[in-house]
Amino acid sequence: MNTEDIFERLRKGETVSPNDPDAHQMMEASFATKKLLVQMNNATEPEEIRSLLSQIIGSEIDGTVNLFTPLHINYGKHTKIGKNVFINFDCVFLDLGGITIEDNVFIAPKVSLLSEGHPTSIEDRHSLIPKPIRIKNNAWIGANVTILQGVTIGENAVVAAGAVVSKDVPDNTIVGGIPAKIIKEIHS
Repeated sequence: MNTEDIFERLRKGETVSPNDPDAHQMMEASFATKKLLVQMNNATEPEEIRSLLSQIIGSEIDGTVNLFTPLHINYGKHTKIGKNVFINFDCVFLDLGGITIEDNVFIAPKVSLLSEGHPTSIEDRHSLIPKPIRIKNNAWIGANVTILQGVTIGENAVVAAGAVVSKDVPDNTIVGGIPAKIIKEIHS
């Protein structure tokens, strides 16, 4: 029997079956997060928003971080946010697999960061497969972008509006489309 906490197992990338005896804890944690989200998404002062986001993710949010609410997040404790980050309106973070947003990152409206997925086989489809998302320093994520589980967005990269990113994005590149492909390299 696995005595490790289900959230630590998810953070380590373990697939969780819907029959897992601890699976109910994911839903319970999501409802606890939802209570804080309602407060945060109705707050108007930047300091209050940062304070509530700090409670949601379980670590201090730097004063240089700005968030335009609403933000929708299912757990929170597996999200890490660096300094000088801007997150625009109406983003969705599914973070059981882990989301790391490094310094100087801009995230446009309606961006979805989805660190969770499911197997395609019919018999296992309700299992949860977590894989981390990492957005490196100085990246810019355009409006209505979807970043799927296991993807790293490179340093200084730009993801064009509307892209669906299913593979890693190299440093200093612009990607776009569905699925996202390299459009060009960025030079200083």
